[in-house]
Amino acid sequence: MNRHRKAWRVSLAVVLAVTGASLPAAHAVADARPATAELKDDFNGDGYADLAVAAPDATVDGKTRAGYVAVVYGSASGLKTSARQVISQNTAGVTDSAESEDLFGSAVSSADLDRDGYADLIVGVTGEDSVEGGALTGLVQVVWGGANGLSGGAPLAYGRETYDGLSARGELTVGDVNGDGATDLVVVQGLVRLRVVKGPFGRDGSSSGGEQIVFDDSDPRFLDLATGDVNGDGIDDVVGTMHDGDEGDARRITYWRGTPDGLADKVVIEDSRGWRVQGGESLDLGDVNGDGYDDIVVGRYDGADSDLSTPIPEGGRVAFVPGSADGPVGTKAMYVNQDSAGVPGAAELYDRFGADVSVADVDGDGYDDVAAGVPFEDFDGLSNAGGVVVLRGGANGLTGIGAKGVNQNTAGVPGAAESNDVFGATTRLVDGNGDGRAELVVGAPGENANAGSVWVFPSTSAGITPTGSFTFGAGTLGTVAANARLGSGFNY
Repeated sequence: MNRHRKAWRVSLAVVLAVTGASLPAAHAVADARPATAELKDDFNGDGYADLAVAAPDATVDGKTRAGYVAVVYGSASGLKTSARQVISQNTAGVTDSAESEDLFGSAVSSADLDRDGYADLIVGVTGEDSVEGGALTGLVQVVWGGANGLSGGAPLAYGRETYDGLSARGELTVGDVNGDGATDLVVVQGLVRLRVVKGPFGRDGSSSGGEQIVFDDSDPRFLDLATGDVNGDGIDDVVGTMHDGDEGDARRITYWRGTPDGLADKVVIEDSRGWRVQGGESLDLGDVNGDGYDDIVVGRYDGADSDLSTPIPEGGRVAFVPGSADGPVGTKAMYVNQDSAGVPGAAELYDRFGADVSVADVDGDGYDDVAAGVPFEDFDGLSNAGGVVVLRGGANGLTGIGAKGVNQNTAGVPGAAESNDVFGATTRLVDGNGDGRAELVVGAPGENANAGSVWVFPSTSAGITPTGSFTFGAGTLGTVAANARLGSGFNY
């Protein structure tokens, strides 16, 4: 899941000045590391991936639900909370100022938009009003990366009509969808259409590549978006999950192939019977079977429906659709749930297995793995305490064999599980120490009466481990805790 303002003010912004923490600038140590592909989430160019954490419901300078995004920087020892920033609309250079109900952080992504070698932070502000469009048009904002971290920014796109709600959660992604080497912004506008703003972007937020509007006459409602190279042609494609009705079987997965002219016409993914493969609420792409093509992974947490063409097990499931030279192969779709062999726990109604999925290689074996949140998992007499299951990838696709589960009552995990923590509402796999194995990051926005907290789990060749795991929240960040729901989203 993806992923997704005009006076200038300084306030909450950079916690470093308050805490005395310092950012790790690019330096000789990073230069000594082996050359790797440019990281789309390395904001300070030191060669380590960084993490952005959304708290769109947070209070900023007394403005309820104004929202902020916290950034924790990677290093040779992994993600370090001592090197952090907090960005809001009161940060210098960020468009407008913090206002109630703006929901800064409604969507979060990252990529190098201006091609200066530093990843930039892309933030959705779905509650923003605009002069041109009116109330709740929404906004996509960039905060520029640099050697000293994030600073300055510009608006990238406003909604064009009242209530467009541009950049709600799951309705924003970035990628090079026309193969020109510049990153493009893809965002849902007005609930039912894709708006592609083509890069490259200038420092004022303007784009020089024009725009493309992709209509869908089925009147869909988008649930999540992601970009990746599903057909291996070197151009990013866009995949979306959406529904076009209230019935449980109305969900679907749609694929738009990237071309030199932009996105091609949609393809609704179908199985061997000619029925559409069921979509879901969460989506990510990655090479799960190691064949060089990005695969589609969809979490479908709603397991209450039993009359579907492809019934959903109680508690939800995760679907795997392999990529190929011809695009996604729906006829080879595979499914894993909590009753699959090797998966911890058991399928139970309303567990929400797959509520959020993230794809990356956790154990360094060359196959991407899948983190699946189970935020409504009950255990030890607790309701909706939550957990996360990491499923393994392999040459045959996604499997439950060898899966590992963690929750707040797992030995070695800091804190203790409580009802309504919804641990696992969000997940993120990120290689913060550059060792080729992604660490697991888990959001529990219900923690401490909806203050929210984040957990980080190291990875080894055997997968994730609770040993050395740590947590952080408002106390670490120096932000307002009450109802902030920290961990509501991460950058992709």
